[in-house]
Amino acid sequence: MDDQTEVLDECGADAFLFTRDGDAMLKSEQPIDSKGGDIELLDMSTVEKELQMLSPYLAEADALEKAELEHDFSGNGELDINVVTNEKTADDKELLKNSYSIHSLPEIGDPLDVYEMEDFGRTDTSVQNSTANKIAEDARTDIDLALSRFHEEYEVFELRIFHRKNRTGFEENKEFPIVMNSVVGGRYRITEYLGSAAFSKVVRAQDLWTGMDVCLKIIKNDKDFFDQSLDEIKLLKFVNKYDPDDEHHILRLYDFFYYQEHLFIVTELLRANLYEFQKYNQESGDEVYFSLRRIQAIARQCLEALVYLHHLNIVHCDLKPENILMKSYSRCEIKVIDLGSSCFLTDNLSLYVQSRSYRAPEVILGLPYDQKIDIWSLGCILAELYTGEVLFPNESVQIILARMIGTIGPIDMEMLALGQDTQKYFTEDYDLFHKNEETDQLEYLIPEKISLRRRLQCPDTKFVKFLSYLLQINPRKRPTASEALQHPWLSYAYQ
Repeated sequence: MDDQTEVLDECGADAFLFTRDGDAMLKSEQPIDSKGGDIELLDMSTVEKELQMLSPYLAEADALEKAELEHDFSGNGELDINVVTNEKTADDKELLKNSYSIHSLPEIGDPLDVYEMEDFGRTDTSVQNSTANKIAEDARTDIDLALSRFHEEYEVFELRIFHRKNRTGFEENKEFPIVMNSVVGGRYRITEYLGSAAFSKVVRAQDLWTGMDVCLKIIKNDKDFFDQSLDEIKLLKFVNKYDPDDEHHILRLYDFFYYQEHLFIVTELLRANLYEFQKYNQESGDEVYFSLRRIQAIARQCLEALVYLHHLNIVHCDLKPENILMKSYSRCEIKVIDLGSSCFLTDNLSLYVQSRSYRAPEVILGLPYDQKIDIWSLGCILAELYTGEVLFPNESVQIILARMIGTIGPIDMEMLALGQDTQKYFTEDYDLFHKNEETDQLEYLIPEKISLRRRLQCPDTKFVKFLSYLLQINPRKRPTASEALQHPWLSYAYQ
């Protein structure tokens, strides 16, 4: 017979074999007295007793049969009776009606296995595999979801590190030696020393792969400088990514790597910054370069750069003449550089931003700020380009505030009341004071009232009105970069 069976070792010498449809047959290895070859039927009371012993197993078999029946039906749509019930032949049914056959017990592979399954449709193993596959599939889904969230929240870039073989990498000198015609990173030949800044040196180099002249910014070996420069790399990569055609007047990043314990940033090579070029222009005695027509062109390009940065929710935070470089003298083209101090509006904004002479009133007073601090800085820069002098000289903060009030106008009472640092510069009655370093006494400061037009000594009222528009004390009244681009002065045609 092909019927699936279960072996029960609890039955002792006498054992039962039952089929999946619940029919039971008694089998015995005890010799049975028989005559003439006829098989004598066992006493039915014994059968009933043994059947009672088997009743828990029969119930379990029925439950499993029902579960598999429902599983096959729900999974396949059509029920195969032959598979589920193990259809029997007519002879088998007749034998089950009249007698219990006798045969030896098969070997038990594992006493914990309730059923010895052979070829009975979908088995317990397949159910287990299905469950395991479902768990694995759910795990893969969770991993995919986590990766998706990671890539939405994080951006990853690689930093190439060059080091000598069989060396730890520690250099004898913390300062990177500038050697003319030496090759850095196997690619950049140093050709000219351009200058230094607070935490970097800058050299001109030739890219041996492309033949182009590039700018190498060598960051000083300091953890804080390194971290700030990584921020600049991240932001330059970000802003360049969305400006593939170089239309928004932001410095282009070409490469970056770590070499001899120094971070190198490779960018496009530009000309002098506005501060250095104006100083050179004044000292040379040449014709004044920064005419109103050129100041207008610089203002327009700076505002276009700020519109782009602000659209990306970036605040430059350090706009000043040193961070605006000439790209072309003849065409008066500029680029905005140095995003090392820049931040996103979603960052925890630092209270100490902007160089002092270009610092907006809300930053000085410790008020919340946004992209409009860049507009204030630009107004200061344009005034400086016209006069050749810093509008708010880098003296004490109190002196700068006094000059702001005297030139632009009073600070709104609301700003003074809400400023975290107001008490550093103003009394409870909001009178400006400072400490005299010679006498160590507190002194009141009386702002000298001089209009912006007189301060600039500029007869061009259109230009003065444009600067007044940018230099609003209250940031709520100050224009955005997009609004400033619509000002009539920027469309005025100078001869």
